[in-house]
Formats: sequence, C-alpha cells, structure tokens
Amino acid sequence: MRGSLKVGNDVVIDVGCVFEGDVVLEDGVHIGPYCVVKNSHLGAGTQVEAYSHIDEAKVAADCHIGPYARLRPGADLRNDAKVGNFCEVKKSVIGEGSKVNHLIYIGDTTIGRNANIGAGTITCNYDGVNKFKTDIGDNAFIGSNSSLVAPVAIGAGATVAAGSVITKDVADNQLAVARGKQRNIDGWERPQKKS
Repeated sequence: MRGSLKVGNDVVIDVGCVFEGDVVLEDGVHIGPYCVVKNSHLGAGTQVEAYSHIDEAKVAADCHIGPYARLRPGADLRNDAKVGNFCEVKKSVIGEGSKVNHLIYIGDTTIGRNANIGAGTITCNYDGVNKFKTDIGDNAFIGSNSSLVAPVAIGAGATVAAGSVITKDVADNQLAVARGKQRNIDGWERPQKKS
C-alpha cells in the first residue's frame, strides 16, 4: 500500500497487488493477482482479473475488468459494464451493461447502455494535433476490427459491420458497412524467396 486504502465487507485481494493514492473498494470487490489500483473507486461486487491496471478511474457496481485490462485517467464504468482482456479505456464512459471485451482501445468516447464493442475495435481520437470525441448510442453493435474515426456518432441500435472504417455519423438503427470490396484473383503465384 502506497497511500490510503478503504475496504468494505467481503473484499478479496489476491497476491502481489499494489494500491497507490486514495483507493476505495466497496463491499464484495474481488481483486485478482498482480493488479495495480491508483486513485480509484471500485463499486460493490466488481471483479478485477489478474494483471489489470486501474488509474484514476470510477467503477460502479458489478463491473468486470480484465484480465490484463488498463483503465486510464477518466475511465468511468457504469453498473454491470465489462472491460475485457487487453483493452484500454481512457477518458471515456462505458454505459450500464455495455461490453468492451477483447483487444480494444476506447479513448474520448461515451458509450450508452447495453452496447457491444467487437474485438479489435479502436476509436481513432487523435489526428496528431487535436483530440476528438466518439459517441456510441444505447444498444449499438460495433463489429470486430472496426475503426471509428472521431469526431463521429453511432446512433442507438445502430450496427457497424466488422472491418469497417467509419468516418461519418451512423443514425439510429442503421447498418454501416465501410470496407474495400474483396477481389479473388485466380492463378496468382506467391513471389518466391531469392536465393
């Protein structure tokens, strides 16, 4: 412990954890092994899996984090939100019941309730000079390996097809498909290594 740790009832802290600054763990929180929690508040019943890093985050009740998740300053998880393995969240709201599950970067974003963000999705929030916001509505579904180029808004109930690069707003309940057309070339020969 490197600071102040306030712990509720029935809290479990596994081996090798580090707590820095002001940390609050409400009733029933479970912290897996080798986690780092700094200046953060974790709501009742939240589960943090192994090797997760939580820094200046606000986590509501019954959230699930990790393993190997990183919550950076300004991460705000609402009740029953999930941030899974190898995901990074920075200065963003993950709405109630929403899932950010695998290999994802979410920055400067607001996600509504019960949205699903597919594996490999990123919010492209930085153009090299300025940061921009992404808004994702309630019940939106973002297909795997999508890039959301901010500033952009995805409406409630909207679907983004897997592999899409989204540069324009998607209205409520629309399907957005933004990929190059596939071509299959017969008789193509792979170049051979020169000896």
